[in-house]
Amino acid sequence: MKYLYRAFQLLVSLPVAFISTVATAVTVIIGCTVGNGHFWGYYPGKWWSKLMVRIFLLPVTVEGRENLEPEQSYVFVANHQGAFDIFLIYGYLGRNFKWMMKRELERIPFVGYACRKARFIFVDKRNPGKVRETYGMARETLSSGMSLVVFPEGARTFTGQMRDFKKGAFMLSDELQLPIVPLTINGSFDVLPRMKDWHWISWHPLRLTIHQPIYPVGKGQENVLATLRQSYDSVASALDAR
Repeated sequence: MKYLYRAFQLLVSLPVAFISTVATAVTVIIGCTVGNGHFWGYYPGKWWSKLMVRIFLLPVTVEGRENLEPEQSYVFVANHQGAFDIFLIYGYLGRNFKWMMKRELERIPFVGYACRKARFIFVDKRNPGKVRETYGMARETLSSGMSLVVFPEGARTFTGQMRDFKKGAFMLSDELQLPIVPLTINGSFDVLPRMKDWHWISWHPLRLTIHQPIYPVGKGQENVLATLRQSYDSVASALDAR
């Protein structure tokens, strides 16, 4: 069965993935140039992500969508298991948002430029001025009523175990007094972990758990640390044992 699945990937999944990725990037670039950036920066990527999951025949379960209010802006924070985290959140969260992502991803042909046109936020840590610029863009995004998705671990795990959260997303939430929504991802590490980039994809179910929002209590360092701890515990509470 493993080799049959690999043959399917080679003959069907990978060609469709390549063509759809380029087509989606071009659509986003053109759409954001001539039309509504909030629409074209989100919906083509959402449809592409669902297609990516389906062409690899991966079952998806989503829990907790009822925890989100329709017009509320959120800071979503998720554990980062593997490459398929992107498709799971983009395709199945059901909320228009902007990504906060590593600067290195801007170098990917077509995709990097499409992300720039969609006004996703590239985290630039080269110097203090660039860091301030990054957080200024994030602040502007959230202040406009848009939601933001952040991986507070900073990078994908090497082991499948969740690492410590960095404070950036929680400082933004504190400053703007916006609720944090923790997201737990399960299965992505088993599908394509970080140490197997460019390897065969393994079949495994994916699950996205949307936890209840965590609202600020007060403002300042104490609130930042409290929401960080609460978010970490919420994400961990729904992680499958490894």
